[in-house]
Amino acid sequence: MTEEPYRWLEAVENRREYVREQLRSGTPVLAASLRDGILLVGVGPGRSKIFEVHDREAMAALGHPADIEKVRQAAVDAAHIEAFTRAAEDITLRRLVSFNLGPLLKQQFEQLFSAPYLGEFLFAELGRTPGQDVLVNLHFDGAFTFHTGGIGVAASDVEAGDGAREWLAQNMPGDASRDQAARWLLHAWHALVSQRSLSGGTPTEAELDSWREAVDGRQLELGWLGRQGRGAARFEALKPDGLGL
Repeated sequence: MTEEPYRWLEAVENRREYVREQLRSGTPVLAASLRDGILLVGVGPGRSKIFEVHDREAMAALGHPADIEKVRQAAVDAAHIEAFTRAAEDITLRRLVSFNLGPLLKQQFEQLFSAPYLGEFLFAELGRTPGQDVLVNLHFDGAFTFHTGGIGVAASDVEAGDGAREWLAQNMPGDASRDQAARWLLHAWHALVSQRSLSGGTPTEAELDSWREAVDGRQLELGWLGRQGRGAARFEALKPDGLGL
């Protein structure tokens, strides 16, 4: 009987390694809090990376499409229930992630006789100012991290993703336009999928566009939570050519 806790811990660790191995081929997603809104960027086989959740919330993800859809639907359902029982203004990522999505993924991960969710998730919430924007990393085991504004990165290699986030936070111009920010995020995306470390300061114009060949026929997805919208819903799916990409 005394061995049971250790067997459970070993099984959980094996499960963690299994999920990480399954996510290895997934391509990262990134977000940046800008003056006029929040930009989300991903590269996938179709509309499979970036989604609207509610009026001021959006998500980006990498992993198995079926599991991404389960988490997306859970997020949408939780947001609409919250809006119905309280008010649309009461919906926050802190409540959605802390009391709905985080526990959902944690329970699924720790139930050793059911399949865990294969995905890494990045959520964004638009505030009145960039300093009030919220970015959240939600992991497959239910753990999560909140950031106020700045840069968000979700990658299969969490350490590499954190490194890319720090590099972008230190080097991307604070007054970058939406077009410029997209190029910086894609430059970091290319470094992550190429397993190259990001170092140095401002990349050259050629380096900022080096991601194009790596897309390799896949679809570039861009989501935008605009701060200047007139209605309650602020999410917009952008076309790459609209940003000169």
